[in-house]
Amino acid sequence: MSVRSYFAPQSRGLLQIAGDDRRTFLQALVSNDVMIVDGGRAVYASLLTAQGRFLHEFFIAELDDKFYLDAESARIDDLKRRLSLYRLRSKVTLTAPIETHRIVILFGEHTLRSLDLPEETGCARAFAGGVVYVDPRLSALGARAILPSDRLSALAHAGFVPGDSGAYEELRLALGVPDGSRDLPIEKALLLENGFEELHGVDWKKGCYVGQELTARMKYRALIRKRLMPVRVDGNLPPPGTPVMLGDQEAGEMRSGYGQLGLALLRLDIVEQAEREARHLIADGASLTPIRPAWAGF
Repeated sequence: MSVRSYFAPQSRGLLQIAGDDRRTFLQALVSNDVMIVDGGRAVYASLLTAQGRFLHEFFIAELDDKFYLDAESARIDDLKRRLSLYRLRSKVTLTAPIETHRIVILFGEHTLRSLDLPEETGCARAFAGGVVYVDPRLSALGARAILPSDRLSALAHAGFVPGDSGAYEELRLALGVPDGSRDLPIEKALLLENGFEELHGVDWKKGCYVGQELTARMKYRALIRKRLMPVRVDGNLPPPGTPVMLGDQEAGEMRSGYGQLGLALLRLDIVEQAEREARHLIADGASLTPIRPAWAGF
């Protein structure tokens, strides 16, 4: 990538959590440590069912003594409803959607340097009346920002040009990073099968949160048998949900994709067999080559 680009994704929206108890309220619910979130640090986290299954993923940043959750816009009312169930006597207010600010994704060559950010996931700073931070999952994904809607012009002064969301999709898929419920089936997906530990979405020392028991059991009993990983596609891109096969063995299922890249949740034993036998996986007539991301450790 020779240019620095930005775009404001319509697929993401903001939920604001204000009030004196916002930190302790959210800390008891989500998979990451909210206590470290401040003007200099943002985190990536998830809300789970009591059985440890995926409900929502989001980024949490602080601005003007309020938490802002960067979440899926189409599902933000559901996120607000689910969080509200736990409010009880907590001194918090939940507001969504927020129309005064925009979520911006920034990527490309020297993105972090241009924003005066270090190569450190989650590192944040004030910018143009809002906040900008290194993507808490991988610094290779660039940065994210929450900016007042009338301050996007500040991005041009920092050397960014309006970009193509397709180029970012290619980057995300090549790195093997999931994108919300497109890749994580609601009430079914498990965090550790989808890279949340390596992508800094789970904190093992923070104490209890909803769904913590199953997540911890999977880690400490080494129960991870499947992993979400990138696949290079030779043929037409199979739609999400398409079964992935190795001969007559079911290897997994396709998730999101763009161009000749996709993500698939795959059985690790079948991937290893395909590698040993120098065979391709097949999905809807297309040939798939799994790629093990360097960050993933499997």
